[in-house]
Amino acid sequence: MSLFWRIFVLDAVGLVVAAALLLGPVTVSTPILPGEVLVVVAGLAALLTVNAVVLRVGLAPLGRLGRAMADADLLHPGARAVVSGPVETAELITTYNAMLDRLEAERAASAAGALSAQERERHRIARELHDEVGQTLTAVLLQLKRVADRAPRDLRGEVGQAQEATRSGLDEIRRIARRLRPGVLDELGLLSALRSLAGEFTTHGLTVRHDLGTGLPPLTEETELVLYRVAQEALTNTARHSGADRAELRLRPVTDGVELLVRDNGRGLGAAGGEGAGIRGMRERALLIGATLTVSSRADGDGGTDIRLRADTRAGRTATGGGRADATAAVGSRR
Repeated sequence: MSLFWRIFVLDAVGLVVAAALLLGPVTVSTPILPGEVLVVVAGLAALLTVNAVVLRVGLAPLGRLGRAMADADLLHPGARAVVSGPVETAELITTYNAMLDRLEAERAASAAGALSAQERERHRIARELHDEVGQTLTAVLLQLKRVADRAPRDLRGEVGQAQEATRSGLDEIRRIARRLRPGVLDELGLLSALRSLAGEFTTHGLTVRHDLGTGLPPLTEETELVLYRVAQEALTNTARHSGADRAELRLRPVTDGVELLVRDNGRGLGAAGGEGAGIRGMRERALLIGATLTVSSRADGDGGTDIRLRADTRAGRTATGGGRADATAAVGSRR
């Protein structure tokens, strides 16, 4: 029965009972006797109690819907309000859940387009840095060498410093180009790219160990790119913000998919526990392949943060692009 009819029937019953009492032998004395007061008050209390119970039961699903709407987050998909209550309320909750389904699908599609455009722009910038700026700096470096060979002895030191500055700038340009578009991922595969990434982030203040399991299921190019980008962003956050001196990069097969784990011994997320642009970007990428991303701070002796990405490779996610060979196999095939 709908909420409207529940309230209407209850009110109708109360009015019918009141009319029957007025038309019946029941009378009210003047002045009113204590017994008559008790009867009227008891009847009114019973009517209000039943009315309150009906409204509480009927409106409870709306309260649950309001809490579900307040907690809804498209970066944490899948949560839905429980369909219950009267007909109107159940229809409202069903419509809200359908709206969430549509919004999540539209957000995933728009995020896929945006990130695809971002990857194309990264590739273009990396190519221009490598081909244009890199070649220009290489030419400058060669010219400086010719100048150094002809320069007077007292100027060779300054020319040498210019050479070193140019060489350092060229190395930095190449490093930025590699990070913008990891050529090793396209050429040698995911495992080699992750090993290279761990080595790149291993500096004097941070040591990154890697544990990359064998026997991974076939992965699509999109899945490999998401795994690499999430690992890259997680290690970037570790190097810049965590204050850690140790980090670990793991990739291993799990039931129906693969799991990526980036762990450090830094300060953790802090009391606020807020998520910055980096973590939100990782969640956006995880949504593209239907993966689950969890970020948590550890309470053990070392402390630190765990970033865990679990990607499902079933049902259509293993058809194309999967299983690019690892570094050894790839190099062997080129030979």
